[in-house]
Amino acid sequence: MDETRLRRELREAARAHRPDHARILARVERGMAAPAPAGRRTRSPRPSAGRRRVVVLAVTAAVAGVVGIGGLAVTTRDDRPAGPATTLPAPGPTARATGTVDPGSNRWWAQSDLAVTTGSPLAGLTVELRIARTPGVASTGHWRTRPAEDFTVTVTAEPRALVYRWTLKPGRPVPPGSHTFAGQYNHAEGVRDASADTYDIVLTGTDGGRTTLRGGFGPRGN
Repeated sequence: MDETRLRRELREAARAHRPDHARILARVERGMAAPAPAGRRTRSPRPSAGRRRVVVLAVTAAVAGVVGIGGLAVTTRDDRPAGPATTLPAPGPTARATGTVDPGSNRWWAQSDLAVTTGSPLAGLTVELRIARTPGVASTGHWRTRPAEDFTVTVTAEPRALVYRWTLKPGRPVPPGSHTFAGQYNHAEGVRDASADTYDIVLTGTDGGRTTLRGGFGPRGN
């Protein structure tokens, strides 16, 4: 049998071989522990035997490489470190909002009420009420049902809207329930169109989840 064919057949046998690692290890340990036979002479290998030994050693190394690679693949698959965890955002608080023009409004003055109902405690809350700049609109005040010291309040006259903004201060929780925020303003005499008035609310739960509510006040006006 020529050397090339011998290599091919040994390589195929190595691929198909499934070694018993426990038995191999036991045999190696027994061989290492056994004493060398006394009085045995060592003969120099013949050239042809040396060539065959090189072939066998090469194939043995190839087999060991296949076994080693296989073991490494298993170890890598079983012991590989976990990839970076994907953290999903927490669900936002359950809430709803309703914007209405207060029935106590009149032909020169109005109050826009924004009722915010929450189903769980809040750690953060920002309420923005935008009153469109119709003729004569000017702020006359504001209020809310939550304690005044819990919020930072600003009123800003922008080119297109009068903006009321309530921002909950850090460390001031809001309990579940219904909470009202109101903006008061004068306007030109007559029935004021409130269809362009809007609100924007951002609620943050105690677990960091956020909910955003947006809406308007409809066509009703005073």
